[in-house]
Order: sequence, then structure tokens, then C-alpha cells
Amino acid sequence: MKNSILNTLKDMTTQELDTELKNKKSELFNLRFQLATGQLQNNAAVRACKKDIARIKTVLTQRGVKN
Repeated sequence: MKNSILNTLKDMTTQELDTELKNKKSELFNLRFQLATGQLQNNAAVRACKKDIARIKTVLTQRGVKN
């Protein structure tokens, strides 16, 4: 499963990756806010979102693009 996600990210353009990174950071902010207020049902979602952000940053770094 990780390989399919990574291949999907590698097929995206740099601009699409930047947009996806912004969306994931916004999602992480919302998840953290829900966690702090006790509204978050799935605690694993925070960890999964962080991993997605790391994957996107890895692909951008491999391309030589500064984050």
C-alpha cells in the first residue's frame, strides 16, 4: 500500500505536490485541534496525516525542490 501511495505522489507535478502538502498541513491542524478539544474519534488519523506529509516532503526533496 505504501508503494502505491508513493508511486502516486511521484506521478504528481511539483505544483500538485505543493497543493497536496498545504491541504495535508491544514488537515493536520484541524486534527490537532479536534484532539485538543476531545472531539477526535480516530487518534491514528494524526499519525497517518504526519506520515503523508513526510512522504510528500520526501518526494519534493528527491526532486531538489525546497519546501
